[in-house]
Amino acid sequence: MLVEIAKRNFPFSGIVKFVTGMDPEAAKTARESLDLAFHMSNLLNTGLDRHTLSVLIALCDLGLNPEALAAVVKELRSESVSSSSAPIPKP
Repeated sequence: MLVEIAKRNFPFSGIVKFVTGMDPEAAKTARESLDLAFHMSNLLNTGLDRHTLSVLIALCDLGLNPEALAAVVKELRSESVSSSSAPIPKP
């Protein structure tokens, strides 16, 4: 499945290719680091799932500002809450 994503014109295809081309020891270290970050995320009650957390970490690795990413996550959550509490229009 990762190879299929990498073949598409996907914005993170470089990351996917990098991860799939990793040597086994580097892949193990990356997996352990994500496990630790996910555990810390759960302790802090962030509500982030493992996939979302890995995407956010990858974006930080690419140089995006972590505080800006946090602001985006907060904004998306508030929009999600406000749209889910809005009344459903009748047809």
